[in-house]
Amino acid sequence: MTTHPQDLSPSIDPVKLDRLAEVAIRVGLQLQAGQDLLVTAPVAALPLVRRIAFHAYSAGAGLVTPFFSDEELTLARYRFAADPGFDRAAGWLYEGMAKAFSANTARLAIVGDDPMLLSNEDPVKVARASKANSVAYQPALEKIAGFDINWNIVAYPGLSWARQVFPDDAQDVAVRKLSDAIFAASRVDGDDPVGAWAAHNAALHRRSAWLNAQRFHALHFTGPETDLTIGLADGHEWHGGASTAKNGITCNANIPTEEVFTTPHAARVEGYVASTKPLSHQGTLIDNIRVRFEAGRIVEAKASRGEEVLNRVLDTDEGARRLGEVALVPHSSPISKSGILFFNTLFDENASCHIALGQCYAKCFVDGAKLTPEEIAARGGNKSFIHIDWMIGSDEVDIDGVHADGRRVPVFRKGEWARPEEV
Repeated sequence: MTTHPQDLSPSIDPVKLDRLAEVAIRVGLQLQAGQDLLVTAPVAALPLVRRIAFHAYSAGAGLVTPFFSDEELTLARYRFAADPGFDRAAGWLYEGMAKAFSANTARLAIVGDDPMLLSNEDPVKVARASKANSVAYQPALEKIAGFDINWNIVAYPGLSWARQVFPDDAQDVAVRKLSDAIFAASRVDGDDPVGAWAAHNAALHRRSAWLNAQRFHALHFTGPETDLTIGLADGHEWHGGASTAKNGITCNANIPTEEVFTTPHAARVEGYVASTKPLSHQGTLIDNIRVRFEAGRIVEAKASRGEEVLNRVLDTDEGARRLGEVALVPHSSPISKSGILFFNTLFDENASCHIALGQCYAKCFVDGAKLTPEEIAARGGNKSFIHIDWMIGSDEVDIDGVHADGRRVPVFRKGEWARPEEV
């Protein structure tokens, strides 16, 4: 393969970057011969996109089509665009993506932009643009949330992101630290990353199988500022690691991943909970989130930082105040052990148990691929324009599984699996 060393920072190991591209294609997507691939990425991630194209075409891809974003172009909009434009989004583009997904095109997203890029821009404009984009994105999002196709998200260690994560280090040191952390979390720092992912997927499948065998009615979280009962959707199903999409292809949607997750019942969440890590959302750091649920809906929300943005998110639509996901991650996960706050949910959610506001995943139901949106809603699945994960786990949080007859089974104790020999 032709390389372009002038575009790749000397702080990034080219061998491990190539392994990440290979894992994205062979594990993340399991791209099939003849299948097209749609890639979205920041311009800074071009070296990774090139390697992904190489591995995709080597696997027999039909056509690889990349779409790039650029931080300077994004900032230009907020600083110079006319006000009415912030209520618009490129719906034509997302309709085209939805059409591609309907034709079995695979989806790969590369993250790597500055997570605080919009921190100094008008938060009202940021919120308006986000809502417009969320509405326009619905045709494509429905294909992804419905798991119609094989899709995957990976990360590239962009300089602006590295500066946020390691602000006290020189640029080259910050990029090296972030790239090493990404490669380790993505399990590409060894000689056999594909084999490492096979073993990891097997472990996550064992945990999912144990939870599915239990058929819990609810989960009860207790800890500092937390006493929360999350009812689970009727006919819910736990997933973790690789899953099979409706097109019959088994893929790992997130790289990295440490979670097992399922769908809560949108109307059966009660109590209060506090975040255990900050949430980075559209350039705002939202910290010390505290919310209270009644009949599944958040009726009170506070934060020590970013509270105004949090409440705007909750007002996106009716489903934004309800849960679409609950996920279990042990406190001893590799990402938690790293001690790094990535300011990126792809990584930070894998350091802690978490919940997600908004849209549920259709695949988290028994025979979910066969259910209509109306049937999913009847079983308690939530619908929303958003899906935002935030962390509620720590080494001080316990979780009990609650059966329909009231019997309780320890699931987590002090942030770890209570029955490690079974999961």
